[in-house]
Amino acid sequence: MSAIISIKNLSKTYDGGFQALKNINLDIMKGEIIALLGPNGAGKTTLISTICGIVTPTEGQVTVDGYDIQKDYRQTRSRIGLVPQELTIETFETVNNVLEFSRGLFGKKKDPAHIEKVLKSLSLWEKRNNRLMTLSGGMKRRVLIGKALAHEPQILFLDEPTAGVDVELRKDMWNTIRELREAGVTVILTTHYIEEAEEMADRIGVINNGEIILVDEKNALMQKLGEKNLKLHLTEKLSAIPESLSKYELQLNGEGMELLYTYDVQQEDTGITAMLDDIEAAGIHYRDLETKQSSLEEIFVNLVKKK
Repeated sequence: MSAIISIKNLSKTYDGGFQALKNINLDIMKGEIIALLGPNGAGKTTLISTICGIVTPTEGQVTVDGYDIQKDYRQTRSRIGLVPQELTIETFETVNNVLEFSRGLFGKKKDPAHIEKVLKSLSLWEKRNNRLMTLSGGMKRRVLIGKALAHEPQILFLDEPTAGVDVELRKDMWNTIRELREAGVTVILTTHYIEEAEEMADRIGVINNGEIILVDEKNALMQKLGEKNLKLHLTEKLSAIPESLSKYELQLNGEGMELLYTYDVQQEDTGITAMLDDIEAAGIHYRDLETKQSSLEEIFVNLVKKK
């Protein structure tokens, strides 16, 4: 798989001295969905704005499909669709006109069939003649996505795409984004919704204080950095954990009816077999056990704390 976006030693320092991006290096592969996670002020929007040519970098280089974002602005921008955080759309225009105008801005010929396809994929076809001022916040956000897709971009940036959108609309958007990926569109999204990244992304990038802490495949990230919990459901209430089990650092939960053991999934010897033997030797009996993998949210929080 080839890189459609290549970022080399990218930094951005504003006039006041604030360094928003610090030596970013990242290749984004053609046809993938990559989620950029990070707290407020981490640099996610600055990174997207720089790639799109809205913010000028202080140092480094970004190429889009082989074109330099500064030297070849028209070529790079025509390949990109951007859905910003803010609902910046023409209040008195109709939905259909907004998409047609956006397509025309990029020098594309009129294509009613394509506009219809985009509107239908976003469940906006029935609203095509409505003025934007009459739409809900969730519908307006769909229009922003439609605007970004009107000129048939190869790359789609989604900056907090489902902020303020209800759960049903959010799931519809996820399906639309998957369909775009299947059609060969590369999707880069920033999000505060961890479940959004966990549900959709092929890779996860974590940004904090202008630096990329880590980029990895979602499943590999959860495997490498996640922990597993083994929960034992006891047959009788336990008032305290016996001293003989102290080395396992067990937690007593569920009003004395549960024992929780946490272990690293990367360890060759998790210690589970020895622990279960010692629990039996201590005269503790259990009726069931279950395991649970760390969520992406827990991994993210731990990563940011460490940095």
